[in-house]
Amino acid sequence: MRENNYITEAQYREAIAAPLGLRPGGTTLLESQYFIDIAAKEAPKLAAQLPDATTIYTTLDPRLQSAAERAIAHGMLLVDNQLASHRGSGQAGSPQVALIALDPHTGEVKAVCGGRNYGTSQLDRVFAKRPPGSVFKPFVYTAALNTAITGGDSILTPASIVDDSPTTFENGYQTYNPANFKHQFMGQVTLRQAMAHSLNVATVKVAEMVGLNNVVAIAQESGMNEKIEPTPAVALGAYQVTPLEIARAYTIFANAGSLVQPAFISEIRNSGTGVVYRAAPRTKHVLDPRVAFLMVDMLQEVIRSGTGAGVRSRGFRLPAAGKTGTSHDGWFAGFTSELLCVVWVGFDDYSDLGLEGARSALPIWTEFMSEAARFKQYADAKPFPPPPGVTQTSIDIQTGELSGPGCPTGVASYFIDGTQPQAPCMPQEIEIISSTNGGVIERSVPVQAPPAN
Repeated sequence: MRENNYITEAQYREAIAAPLGLRPGGTTLLESQYFIDIAAKEAPKLAAQLPDATTIYTTLDPRLQSAAERAIAHGMLLVDNQLASHRGSGQAGSPQVALIALDPHTGEVKAVCGGRNYGTSQLDRVFAKRPPGSVFKPFVYTAALNTAITGGDSILTPASIVDDSPTTFENGYQTYNPANFKHQFMGQVTLRQAMAHSLNVATVKVAEMVGLNNVVAIAQESGMNEKIEPTPAVALGAYQVTPLEIARAYTIFANAGSLVQPAFISEIRNSGTGVVYRAAPRTKHVLDPRVAFLMVDMLQEVIRSGTGAGVRSRGFRLPAAGKTGTSHDGWFAGFTSELLCVVWVGFDDYSDLGLEGARSALPIWTEFMSEAARFKQYADAKPFPPPPGVTQTSIDIQTGELSGPGCPTGVASYFIDGTQPQAPCMPQEIEIISSTNGGVIERSVPVQAPPAN
């Protein structure tokens, strides 16, 4: 300031002589700095195209940013405690976290945390490439349900049956032997059950049924990177993506089949004419709305009865859909009608976190969404309505057929018109088989009719 004559020599000398006045304990940088860094890179690209741009407004919602910071502080303490109890005090390094929340219809990003402490590390893990694990699985089942639109030899629905039993998959000259969590298998299951319980073997089988190339095509149409390859491992999220890519991709479910690009700048103004730029949603049609709705319904089942049930047990009650993920890291991706959020937890050095997404990322997601629900804008989340061309009917979960007198305990399931089961189920009984590795296979077999007299 002295060099540019904003202050006098006397003022300069007085300022130099003044004590620094450091606050005990130092100062902390706001975690919103992660968002500001991103916006600061985006703004010049826009402002350079505009005359006399003077004021830039971002999409940040300070209430949600604060909620994200609190949820991370609490949730990462829980993660630290779990790791300490599992690995002891000799554990090296601390796990990190990323959270991104956006409006699934406009793409406006409302909160970003790229780590647990910006002052310690400015690396923004929202852009870090990591294997997504099971948060990728919805794109496998999307490809399956999309057969109702694209046609083919086999039309798959949420009630289609797949065998979840130990299987070796061939990939060229290599073999692939995925295992389920805790090596437990469920035998004959519907696609709806397979995704709700995140069954690995069943998911790889579904991917091969619909074609691995079709799974990759859906993922890339949804904005994931082009290095994803059509191998059996793709079904289980083996190829790296970023939390930002997952958040963008999940908009196809929350936004009736249309992909929405995330936006960090809402408008730019000048002092004369006022608004010179206002962001508009940048969308691309990816899915038939009926397929998108079926996926939302299956993702709601994940939270209702599957691996994401912790969302409800932790008290979150708004209509919501989501998916857990576990790779080296923990993930949770989910949304209401008003807000979409993705949380990642893991180590920067690629070490195995050793905690499922349900015990690492899900608690952070749930606390953040619960705090967001305190504000009317996000509390007004509505149930997800079925679009025209979708019908609901009661099916038997063991056979995927219509429930009826022989199988009275049916569950309601949605179908694209014309693809719903037509035949009533036959009564089933469960045969339990112990596998060689100590797991359990449950196989449904028809009840034999009594011999005629």
